[in-house]
Amino acid sequence: MLRLTEVKLSLNHSDDDLKAALLKRLGISADELIGYTIFRRGHDARKPSAIVFTYTLDIEVRDEAALLQRMQGDKHISLTPDTSYHFVTHAPAKLASRPIVIGTGPCGIFAALILAQMGFCPIVLERGKAVRERTKDTFGLWRQSKLNPESNVQFGEGGAGTFSDGKLHSQIKDPKHYGRKVLTEFVKAGAPEEILYVSKPHIGTFRLVGMVEEMRASIEALGGEIRFQSKVEDIVIENGQVRGVVLNSGEFIASDHVVLAVGHSARDTFHMLYQRGVYMESKPFSIGFRIEHPQPLIDRCRFGKNAGNPLLGAADYKLVHHCDNGRSVYSFCMCPGGTVVAAASEEGRVVTNGMSQYSRNERNANSGIVVGITPADYPGNPLAGIELQRYWEARAFELGGSNYHAPAQKVGDFLASRPSTTFGSVVPSYAPGVHLCDLSASLPDYAITAIREAIPAFDKQLKGFAMYDAVLTGVETRTSSPVRIKRREDFQSLNISGLYPAGEGAGYAGGILSAAVDGIQVAEAVALSMIQHGEC
Repeated sequence: MLRLTEVKLSLNHSDDDLKAALLKRLGISADELIGYTIFRRGHDARKPSAIVFTYTLDIEVRDEAALLQRMQGDKHISLTPDTSYHFVTHAPAKLASRPIVIGTGPCGIFAALILAQMGFCPIVLERGKAVRERTKDTFGLWRQSKLNPESNVQFGEGGAGTFSDGKLHSQIKDPKHYGRKVLTEFVKAGAPEEILYVSKPHIGTFRLVGMVEEMRASIEALGGEIRFQSKVEDIVIENGQVRGVVLNSGEFIASDHVVLAVGHSARDTFHMLYQRGVYMESKPFSIGFRIEHPQPLIDRCRFGKNAGNPLLGAADYKLVHHCDNGRSVYSFCMCPGGTVVAAASEEGRVVTNGMSQYSRNERNANSGIVVGITPADYPGNPLAGIELQRYWEARAFELGGSNYHAPAQKVGDFLASRPSTTFGSVVPSYAPGVHLCDLSASLPDYAITAIREAIPAFDKQLKGFAMYDAVLTGVETRTSSPVRIKRREDFQSLNISGLYPAGEGAGYAGGILSAAVDGIQVAEAVALSMIQHGEC
């Protein structure tokens, strides 16, 4: 197979146009072409009046060697790389011990799946509930202002990514094509096949629910065991080696290999690990608001006269501004045609996040508008960032009315430093509801100053971004983990052997795809260690 990149066609091209374009690029006749598949398809909307689709194609021809020789020096054609997944080892028929995976977010699920596929029969522990029960509890907060601290947007089967846009693209380096393994497994579990080739694949919440259940069934069919409402209260360490975990029920489960894939909001778990002497550090993260605009406005800004074309779908954006006070403000987790959701996991606090379905057909676009902060902003022990998050989440709870409603303000009023009293043309989507106020008291002064500078700057890139009636909803504080649990090159904790910090919670991923890839890498490290030390 040969890979051909940068095949460009107009927006409204046909399949015949694509075939004709690749024949022309290769300089061959139709009978020399055996077949082709689309490896990647994206669009370039930098010129809204002349949007083009760009393809990467895998092609089979009758005389591959001759074609390569003739096109020598053309950087856009090469041999197709092997993107299939290859297991690093396999467990023996009888296991002397089993690895433990804590957490069933993308990282934990893929760590467990790969271990199961290699025959290691993992024990998977999840503090929350199975995904459908968890969904009911989550709706309890959204519809009735009732928070279950152990079953919500953050905790439960599928992790925080279940209630999101389901974005499946990442900028991580992936020389071993682990991302392809992730996408392939998702398709097996029920995701649309297009995620294998579109440049910015996404799934949406409702589809993710069914996929998570299918992946659980696969793990169990391969000998894995998944236990819900099994919160790890403690880890047992002897002479720098993990020996097992203690559950909230008091049960002890022995294992010398424990994968820590707890997500970025497992604050009590971070505290327990810190108390047990597991080495961790504060790390940078970001805080800010969610901003909502009419989706058609964003479509027009990005696609011009082509706004509404079904081939393009709902438009997204990615923005960054470097402020005079030294801060950087950027858009985060942009959700086209989505909703702003309540994402609290602790009582008496308000947290926002963004979510959308596969269709992305809700009336508003939303995105986090967040300010980067560093440990210099929250000096102290490694858990100081968590305390900063808690402080501003509690403040948002108060400003929202102390009933899990979120504080909100129109953009025009925010820029003019006056409270909002009525909504305009943009109706906020946050459930259970919002309370209009002055958001200047909901974040540190440096963050408010930076966001006030950034919004007009973003308006120069997307005309209408600073529209008076656009709505800001606070607060967004869970952009990433505030801690990093340091690990060695073999993926084990810097100072506790057998403990494998993984994924977003440990500070090694940011999003569904990168977390899943990290889960695969950690699973391989666990398997190789178990084989090496004869623990199977």
